[in-house]
Amino acid sequence: MRRKTLLAAAILSMSFLLLQCSHTTEPEVEIARELTPAEKSLVQSSGDFGLKFFRQIVSTEKDQNIFVSPLSISMALGMTLNGAAGTTQSAMEQTLELSGLSQGEINQSYRSLIDLLTGLDRNVIFEIANSIWYRQEMTFEQAFIELNQKYFDAVVRAMDFGDAEGAAHIINAWVNEKTHGKIDKIVEAGDINWGTVMFLINAIYFKGSWQYQFDPANTFDQGFALANGSTKAVPMMHLSGALRYAENDLFQSVDLLYGSGKYSMTVFLPKSGTDIDALAQQMNASNWQNWLAAFEEVDVDLALPKFTLKYELELSKALTALGMGIAFDAGNADFTGMHKDGGLYIGKVKHKTFLEINEEGTEAAAVTSVEIERTSVPVNIQMQINRPFLFAIRDSHSGTILFIGKIIDPGA
Repeated sequence: MRRKTLLAAAILSMSFLLLQCSHTTEPEVEIARELTPAEKSLVQSSGDFGLKFFRQIVSTEKDQNIFVSPLSISMALGMTLNGAAGTTQSAMEQTLELSGLSQGEINQSYRSLIDLLTGLDRNVIFEIANSIWYRQEMTFEQAFIELNQKYFDAVVRAMDFGDAEGAAHIINAWVNEKTHGKIDKIVEAGDINWGTVMFLINAIYFKGSWQYQFDPANTFDQGFALANGSTKAVPMMHLSGALRYAENDLFQSVDLLYGSGKYSMTVFLPKSGTDIDALAQQMNASNWQNWLAAFEEVDVDLALPKFTLKYELELSKALTALGMGIAFDAGNADFTGMHKDGGLYIGKVKHKTFLEINEEGTEAAAVTSVEIERTSVPVNIQMQINRPFLFAIRDSHSGTILFIGKIIDPGA
């Protein structure tokens, strides 16, 4: 059983970005432009979805580390949303907390948010990449392709899915490049069969140095209390000084800034007697805003674990529980905006993340893959009679069998 880290809930903040955080000692930097009303709505929707999704995962993934990127999941599903129609579209919008926005506003807000976030802090590396890989013998709606190219900067490429090994290698090479080698694979060759028609993939990469770095000389092993009641020695980093801090009856919290202060990691440490899963279930939009508003700069002696984490999860059960089960229903999903003849549904949503926290800062990456499958049989059935076979010669009118045989060596 994997060790449950007390940082799991806090690191969620990196996924949907605490744009509103500030620091009284923040270096002078360019002020980011004001978000439009639609962009603010999308940020709020992304945050609401992220908290809701995280609560769902915590309720099912007991006693183990959790590290997810709601931003990556939202963006991969946002691309997929451009191909959804009818009740499938409505269910996806509701799950993603996007019901109050038109499709045009959703796309434009994603476009603007990508531009804003990737240029927010020159001292932090934050990259977003999107791609669509589809079966080369199928034709998809041009509007669907163009919307994702325009608003998500999606790389679109036709693939020979008949060569499953080759296709998986190409897709995974793209993932490896966009995550700077931190996640090297999202698609297995075994995932690709005759029913697989498309992969919509989002990759994000984050690398930020602490505004106030930890001295490696002050890192040493200390006991860390595990969920099962035992303790384990882990490398613990130490920092003393004026930090953004908040405390209530449930937790202590510290907000650690990266770069010029536009990005941060907010850590929530449950107080003795507060169950970490119960605390996670209180992470709703209202509490979240109230908790963030409580930070003040005070002197803090901080000890923070130094660690590396890799995490992966298939998300169909969680997303179904949140209301978009119809998108996974082969008999009822409607993706006619993607392929006019229909017959498509979401087969899998795979999510992988990487996290490293050390004295210098944090490096993190995430990849989300939405696999689209078809319900109907292929238009052209492939049959190669290249092994022993049976045959019959018969009267098709009366049904009389005239001859019947077995061929094991046609060259004999």
